Amino acid sequence: MTPAERRAGGALAAIFGLRMLGLFLVLPVFSVLAAGLPGGHDLVLVGLALGAYGLTQAFFQIPFGMASDRWGRKPVIVAGLLLFAAGSFLAATAPDIYWMIAGRVLQGAGAISAAVSALAADLTREQHRTKVMAMIGASIGLVFALSLVIAPPLAAAIGLSGLFVLIGCLALGAIILLFVAVPNHPADTAAADPRAPTINPQTRGSFAAVLFDPRLARLNFGVFTLHLIQMALWMVVPAALIGSGGLPGAEHWKIYLPAVLLSLALMVPAIIAAEKHGKLRPVYAGAVALLVLVQAGFAWFAGDNWGVWGIGLWLLLFFVAFNILEALLPSLISRLAPPAAKGAALGIYNTTQSLGLFCGGLLGGWLVKSYGPTAVHLVCAAVGMIWLGLAVRVTPPPAKIST
Repeated sequence: MTPAERRAGGALAAIFGLRMLGLFLVLPVFSVLAAGLPGGHDLVLVGLALGAYGLTQAFFQIPFGMASDRWGRKPVIVAGLLLFAAGSFLAATAPDIYWMIAGRVLQGAGAISAAVSALAADLTREQHRTKVMAMIGASIGLVFALSLVIAPPLAAAIGLSGLFVLIGCLALGAIILLFVAVPNHPADTAAADPRAPTINPQTRGSFAAVLFDPRLARLNFGVFTLHLIQMALWMVVPAALIGSGGLPGAEHWKIYLPAVLLSLALMVPAIIAAEKHGKLRPVYAGAVALLVLVQAGFAWFAGDNWGVWGIGLWLLLFFVAFNILEALLPSLISRLAPPAAKGAALGIYNTTQSLGLFCGGLLGGWLVKSYGPTAVHLVCAAVGMIWLGLAVRVTPPPAKIST
């Protein structure tokens, strides 16, 4: 990678990380602290407040992605971060659970994932794109682990309102970082110049073309499945750590943090094999197969007392597969999509990702309540098998040689 590519990748990973840290900070403490708000004892409303973000994300990812194709990546990213910050400050001042829901809805309207991913693709060559996506994925994994460690003491010190003020400030800091550290792309320069000619609509990629492209559709199904499994898994793992592992909730980070950090190290050889040695298909399909194996393993041994280290081992394998796929999927989308519709394609991708999160939580909760935790793993394994059947047929895009 050139110095410019490393700088762009690192800065965009930091922007993504700052925003995701803001989201993850409330996860370990929200359900407890929201009870202090009027109406916060209604768990349905608390759950709605927590999940409202993902639902509005799903609605706005495609419009933001398409807008970034038309008006440039940076202006759209700034608009999204401002919306996210405004939602954070609204949530910080919420007098009751209903205003908290409104704040979370406004946070979700700042759907910048597609625009950030598209800008990362714009600023890197194809042979290095997965590395940059891996940097972004690694930043998400790191801030997730960090949030599990720092959220409880932070919440104790500044409360839920203070957490949301901090989250809003992190979003504003990400805007500064965008202009200071991320290089300009010609599309952004053109969008900022009122004298620049507008883009001919005929040269812009067709939304329907990227929506119904079978290669992109298979990848979109993949990210939907990946995040459905992720959210459903988190409906059962905390209880397993407490019940089978005997680990109090406040100490779960002792398992999550080593698993995430070690998985980031283990994913590196797989990414190198996929990108440098042309093994994209076996690495991709192998990661999906590992995801299925983890679910089958959890289901098979669910009735046994594996203890905390046994659960930690399955979580490590899950994070290895998850991080590999988080790097490969957006890279493949950006390489297969028409250049003029890259933002739209990544918007569809991020929409299906958000829907996977929403459906995974809903499905996981219903399965646990109706049939127990084993059913969650079996259903996730079955959905993963469908994805595996599609993954073995993936056709890697032809490599382009840079000059």
